[in-house]
Amino acid sequence: MTSKHLELTQVGIDFPTPKGPFTALCDVNLKIEKGEFVSLIGHSGCGKSTVLNIVAGLHQATTGGVILDNAEVKEPGPERAVVFQNHSLLPWLSVYKNVELAVKQTLRGKSKKEIRDWVMHNLELVHMTHATDKLPSEISGGMKQRVGIARALAMEPKVLLMDEPFGALDALTRAHLQDSLMDIHADLGNTVIMITHDVDEAVLLSDRIVMMTNGPAATVGEILDIKLPRPRNRLALADNPEYNHYRHEVLTFLYEKQKKIEPVGSKKSTKSSVAGKPDSKSDAA
Repeated sequence: MTSKHLELTQVGIDFPTPKGPFTALCDVNLKIEKGEFVSLIGHSGCGKSTVLNIVAGLHQATTGGVILDNAEVKEPGPERAVVFQNHSLLPWLSVYKNVELAVKQTLRGKSKKEIRDWVMHNLELVHMTHATDKLPSEISGGMKQRVGIARALAMEPKVLLMDEPFGALDALTRAHLQDSLMDIHADLGNTVIMITHDVDEAVLLSDRIVMMTNGPAATVGEILDIKLPRPRNRLALADNPEYNHYRHEVLTFLYEKQKKIEPVGSKKSTKSSVAGKPDSKSDAA
């Protein structure tokens, strides 16, 4: 990772409301190196998804902008593939056809054999070659998300954008997909930006964790470098003092430096992976 290739400079965005413009983001500055894995974390409503959508070209910044490899990001493009929490597979197409559709849009001029080989290669990366002919309704939620990741990877993106890709999955499936993602990142060296509410997930997967301040006018609060050696093993890290130090740093930011003010009468969940208690419903932050 030697060359910075993605840069957000003084990014801000306003959304119109009946009461006037609402400033969601203000002065977001971030430089990301090629091949880096960066997680965005923060309380709900802090603009994490808005940052991701601006990088994806789905939103236009009101101020500032995004540069990818010396070109300004103005609209969506295949060099920036998005994996959403909802897999977004087309229900009438098979697993194979869902990935093939993305390949045909980005690898034009390829022969049928080249297209098939590339589709199967990407399905193999996520261990889904056994389900090529199945419809999305015939496979589990974790499998659907694997296909969504394969579809994104098949576009050969420079940047893989992931918006809470494992947030709706049970804890065991989530862990398996985290391991798969680490393997894929090690093999391909893609630049990855991932939104998560899960502190353990952020520390396990990331090279850096970008912690967002609360909105409105949210911005980058702190950036934490994760210097744990790769490959990473979750069991080995469970009692690792450095791993737990990083967890503590993120939790301190979220619960002391950026306390979320709860409405009067609201009930806080006591089961949250952000609070250090693994749970499949880990959206408390």
